[in-house]
Amino acid sequence: MVRAIDKLEPFQKAISKAHLASAGISIDSLDHKPLIAIANSWNEICPGHEPLRQLAQEVKKGILEAGGEPIEFNTIAMCDGIAQGHSGMRYCLPHREIITDSIEAMVVGEGVFDGIVFLGACDKIIPGMLNAAARINLPSIIVTSGPCYAQIKPNDSKDLRQQFLKGEITERQLIEGTLEYYTGPGICPFLGTANTMGALCEALGMMLPGGSLIPSSTSMRRFSARESGSALMKMVHNNITPSKIMTKEALENAIILLSAIGGSLNALIHLPALAAELGLDLNWDDFSEITSKTPVLCEITPNGNKTVMDLHYAGGIPAVLKELLSVIHKDTLTVCGETMGEVLEKSGKGNAETIRSLDNPYSQADGIQVLYGNLAPMGALVKTSAVPMDVRVFEGTAKVFEGEDECYAAFRDKKIVSGDAVIVRYEGPKGGPGMKELHRITEIIKSIPNTAVITDGRFSGASGGLSIGYLCPEAADGGPIALIQDGDKVNVDLYQGLINIEVSEAEIEKRKKNWKHLERQAEKGLLRRYAETVNSARTGATLR
Repeated sequence: MVRAIDKLEPFQKAISKAHLASAGISIDSLDHKPLIAIANSWNEICPGHEPLRQLAQEVKKGILEAGGEPIEFNTIAMCDGIAQGHSGMRYCLPHREIITDSIEAMVVGEGVFDGIVFLGACDKIIPGMLNAAARINLPSIIVTSGPCYAQIKPNDSKDLRQQFLKGEITERQLIEGTLEYYTGPGICPFLGTANTMGALCEALGMMLPGGSLIPSSTSMRRFSARESGSALMKMVHNNITPSKIMTKEALENAIILLSAIGGSLNALIHLPALAAELGLDLNWDDFSEITSKTPVLCEITPNGNKTVMDLHYAGGIPAVLKELLSVIHKDTLTVCGETMGEVLEKSGKGNAETIRSLDNPYSQADGIQVLYGNLAPMGALVKTSAVPMDVRVFEGTAKVFEGEDECYAAFRDKKIVSGDAVIVRYEGPKGGPGMKELHRITEIIKSIPNTAVITDGRFSGASGGLSIGYLCPEAADGGPIALIQDGDKVNVDLYQGLINIEVSEAEIEKRKKNWKHLERQAEKGLLRRYAETVNSARTGATLR
């Protein structure tokens, strides 16, 4: 192979080597070894990222043993859990683009790297790194920190939060009780966006088999990181690039897995964005076609009361994919240098109590749905597997809030009651700006029976209840959600895939003529630029 650094003009090559040598890289290594970038999102803020400093050392061992020279740099990574429930959440989705751009700048800008190991975790970081891998198209592999152990059941953690909201326990009791669920550094133990996107990396072929759910801070997690470094070196020598792995068929495999595990709705903005980086087309109707015929095989919270650790010990994602062998594309390439079919031939069968078969699923094809109607003519999303049966057909009265803060205030004043269709608007990509995750809203609404949350914002993968989001067009674009008024009747039928308001077309047109965009305090910096350039959630909230 011809190394990237050897393609530089001779004088510049010598100067580049001098700079790298001054940073501590041996001259001998610079003369003949492939140079491998380690793009690490380690920090001390986000629990999912704290273990990545140590894992980077393991990755380096694998690279060195296989004849490469690792060179590490960092990118940013926010914790959605800390950003929830306040204006800081507006930065979480935009920072996906910062991650992608920063890695592109470091790798393409320096022009000396032959491959990349991405170390990440959590909700927007893994998608940002996948986008960077697609954009740069050097041999690449994804490594995550893995989920933390949970000593209590998910429902116990949810009960603690409800007890605090009702004033039954103190802040200290909530914190100490929660630490029995989040027992230490690592990804949160539920099937949120972080673990969903890790699992989808396996289905895409961008991660070693089983690599997404190996528990954090274990020897097996460290061994997997080391093996990933070694696997990347084989990819470099065989020129296996992301464009050869992440094909349209691989994306379809990811959607099939997403449906089977009842994964996060956020995948429906992250996978279209990834497809755009790959030059492929992927829209919500493609998801709908697959999800409508793929049953749910696992009951991992928020779809049940098991953690992803239970899924790991039941066989993990390879065992789920093995159950899906008859419906996935088996000829897609993986980072192992083998096809998905060849990889799964070596995988064991999972524990049937946790991973059901296609002919004995937990539920039939209701993991994720795309809803349409006069309230969402371009679509809205719901994680049906996490919706109680008694509200899958819902009739309610609209109670409209111009953003999350107004909704919180109404809850504190006990103004939200049973039968309310809680409309939270101007939280879309443009309107937020930044498309807040309204997980805290879904948590408080759960305590009020027979209610729904309907928004142009988005949800955490851990959200449950009748939570319908990502409405398109969003309020900032003058979509129907901008026109709905207090007292309008709202009808939702998940069996029919419908979301409508009982308002005539003539009345909707009248309201549209009188509609004025909500005026908020002018944004500056990142959020202003984001609002000016972001596309619809339906297309992945990519930037123009």
